[in-house]
Amino acid sequence: MSRIGRKPISLPAGVEIKTENNIITVKGPKGLLSQSIHKDITIEQQDNELLVTRPSDVKRHRAMHGLTRALVANMVTGVTTGFEKRLEMVGVGYRAQMQGNKLVLNIGYSHPIEIDPPQGVEFEVPAVTRVTVKGIDKQLVGNTAADIRALRKPEPYKGKGVRYENEVVKRKAGKSGAK
Repeated sequence: MSRIGRKPISLPAGVEIKTENNIITVKGPKGLLSQSIHKDITIEQQDNELLVTRPSDVKRHRAMHGLTRALVANMVTGVTTGFEKRLEMVGVGYRAQMQGNKLVLNIGYSHPIEIDPPQGVEFEVPAVTRVTVKGIDKQLVGNTAADIRALRKPEPYKGKGVRYENEVVKRKAGKSGAK
């Protein structure tokens, strides 16, 4: 039995769950999220907990069991507390700023890069070289942060680039002098 799948999901106060036609909708203080789930997986609400169950031990059902439980747990966390990813920019002249709700990055190209936030995501710039991506959908927040990082990945020689906070960049030695 899936160790992840059989864990119950606790529902905080103010969170409503509705399942209809293999689509689960979670409504909370921060917003509303919906996700389609596999037709064979069932979600039951008992008191303040959700239980995810599967019909058999077929490999496909086992895979969907843990996945569905993780997705629903992330939805519950998202509508109550939300998710955030922090990015930092390392490099001379690298900086970020907000223009309205757009994020404007100067990361070593000849032009500034403007990024519009997707629906349900917001940007914050707490410092000139730091960007915070916030939202209620974990997948969307992570994907948006990955897209920003992909604009200038950290390189191994000088360590310049956009990286996640606390990301370790393995450094390489440069050329050694020929004698």
